[in-house]
Amino acid sequence: MKQVSEPASGASRPVATQVVADSARPLRVALLGNPNCGKTALFNLLTGSRQKVANYAGVTVERKEGRFELPGGRTVALLDLPGAYSLNALSADEEITRDIVTGRRAGEPLPDLLVVVVDATKLRLNLRLVLEAQRLRVPMVVALNMTDMAERLGIRVDAERLSAELGVPVVPTVAVRGDGARGLVQALQAHQPPLIGRTPEPAAAPPGIADVMLTQREVQRLLADCVQMPARPLARDDSVDRVLLHPFWGLVVLALVLLLMFQAVFSWAAWPMDAIQAGIDALAGAVRNHMAEGPLRSLLADGIIAGVGAVLVFLPQILILFLFILALEDSGYLPRAAFLLDRVMGRVGLSGRSFIPLLSSFACAVPGIMATRTITHWRDRLVTIMIAPLMTCSARLPVYALLIAAFIPARKIGLFNLQGLVLLALYVAGILAALGLAWAYRLTGGQVRVTPLIMELPTYRWPNPRELAFGLWERARIFLRRVGGIILAVMVLLWFLSSYPAAPQGATGAPIQYSYAGQLGRLIEPVLAPIGFNWQIAISLVPGMAAREVAVSALGTVYALSGAESDVADKLQPVLAHSWSLATALALLAWFVFAPQCVSTLVAVRRETNGWRYPLIMVVQLFGLAWVAAFITYRIALALGAG
Repeated sequence: MKQVSEPASGASRPVATQVVADSARPLRVALLGNPNCGKTALFNLLTGSRQKVANYAGVTVERKEGRFELPGGRTVALLDLPGAYSLNALSADEEITRDIVTGRRAGEPLPDLLVVVVDATKLRLNLRLVLEAQRLRVPMVVALNMTDMAERLGIRVDAERLSAELGVPVVPTVAVRGDGARGLVQALQAHQPPLIGRTPEPAAAPPGIADVMLTQREVQRLLADCVQMPARPLARDDSVDRVLLHPFWGLVVLALVLLLMFQAVFSWAAWPMDAIQAGIDALAGAVRNHMAEGPLRSLLADGIIAGVGAVLVFLPQILILFLFILALEDSGYLPRAAFLLDRVMGRVGLSGRSFIPLLSSFACAVPGIMATRTITHWRDRLVTIMIAPLMTCSARLPVYALLIAAFIPARKIGLFNLQGLVLLALYVAGILAALGLAWAYRLTGGQVRVTPLIMELPTYRWPNPRELAFGLWERARIFLRRVGGIILAVMVLLWFLSSYPAAPQGATGAPIQYSYAGQLGRLIEPVLAPIGFNWQIAISLVPGMAAREVAVSALGTVYALSGAESDVADKLQPVLAHSWSLATALALLAWFVFAPQCVSTLVAVRRETNGWRYPLIMVVQLFGLAWVAAFITYRIALALGAG
């Protein structure tokens, strides 16, 4: 058997140990692997619902930990580390991973065992991380994942020979099958109880060119000895890529995929939204019928149910949107979309590496801004941070859906739904605005250094239903946590401000007009009147700074307390259609394309830029653009007779 070569420099000494076993405590196991290797799918398969998600102390990198029991009864504490291409960290995520596997992160004990997850179809890239981890002298198991896909592609990996060459167990896994981790569980069961008293690894110098070349030669040797590639590797993927990565047809396919996605948001969500709305209506009616009139009934019916219910009804549309995003990501299509759009982004001065952070911003700008840590050059990263809020995040969807359903008729234009086309247009408007702003930065001295986008294209595969279900459950849980947390708190506060002080004797207007909220709305109204906004809209925009979707809740509460309709909390859409002009609705849609209605986004920008300078610039810039866009939209709509 050939021996694995030692690195020329930068190697760490074996860790010091004591021969004292501690079999009572859980076995600490860390999952290490490249992005897109199936590591998180394997984590979900092993831990199921026994997971907790938080952030690492002091940073906003996500920390996922779960537990499960081995057949012998031993508990395993499993940690899903952020994806890393190398332990020579170049990004914040990779720094977290490196510090944990070397025991240098405060509050995180050194793992008892590393499970290095590798993609069996991409071993040329994945084995580099295996060799780096091997030098840590931490007990290790290699999980050879996606072996089923490798077999379909004609890739044959001799796991026994690879295990002998590496000197560590190599077990095949298929993370998308119910029994796909059986071999890994057996390997963990065979692992001896951990030894306590191990010291962290000493800091190693970054590898030099000689180290990198030595590692690469070792990877080539292992591939030659243990892997048999097909005569025509990835022929199927290449034939598909000839269409999907074509400069013209690829963009056509991408446009059709996006069009289908936004059509589905309205078409598929109709009956679950009706069911949720019926439940909210029944609950509000029960409160009004079984409680005596007074402040408590008003708080429950007009504040909490009207406000929270107005947002909760949009959960099906948000989940359908994320179903498409998760499915496209799991299929291997999204990285190809990044390559497809790289040339377009480069023309406006954006780095190709900005695509993934901007794509993440469609879910939420906060993780998108965090994802800019993978961008090497500061100027590239700063421009990406400044335009990330222009991507249409899921929090805008309730606002868009409410206004589109109230003012845009649900009629067909050929094969397509007009409402879905309008929603697609709003998403496209955000993208074009971001590209335009990046171009403006280049003209005004914000030139970025355009670097080529280099990334591994994953193999095409069918999305796994289990992983889609986990992803949708996580999104639903995050949404419901916001509804039950910040949105509920803001609605209670808004109800108080909208209910007190009471209207004076002999008042002829709605009581809310004399409240603190009404006074604030009247104060702001002159600034917003030129763009067609009334005082009710002005009130809703203020609590909307906490989170964009709160604006919908605020409108439900404000109009419920305005007394315009007895059942306004249950039927907000027709009330808005009756109270507003089409020009006002279109102006508000234009406003939300730009306005940074989310304090958490501004806090994330401050954290990533180490100061308040750039968040303040962002506020002025985006609110200014929002006002101008709404003004132009409103005036054009009036000129066309939409007033």
